[in-house]
Amino acid sequence: QVQLVESGGGTVQAGGSLRLSCAASGSSFRFNVKGWYRQAPGKQRELVAFITKSGTATYADSVKGRFTISRDNAKNTVYLQMSSLKPDDTAVYYCKEDGVGFSAWGQGTQVTVSS
Repeated sequence: QVQLVESGGGTVQAGGSLRLSCAASGSSFRFNVKGWYRQAPGKQRELVAFITKSGTATYADSVKGRFTISRDNAKNTVYLQMSSLKPDDTAVYYCKEDGVGFSAWGQGTQVTVSS
């Protein structure tokens, strides 16, 4: 089994920054595709960004230019640097790992952006 543990969430004022981390362990393969998703109250979970083993990143239009996803394969950890945060970014953020024949999710970390 794969265990994913997110950290770094919290409350920040609009315009501020936060950095999320997701550490993988267990049967995780450090070169699998890793991603960040978020779910706001009353809304469906949506993709924020994902990154391939080579470091190619893809972002949702709503976060382009403000968020940066990165990975440290040696530590089997993926990061999400969030800047210029807006109240609309308020959500529970989840990391995800996609491997051959499986997907694994973390437990989520709350991000709250106050206006």
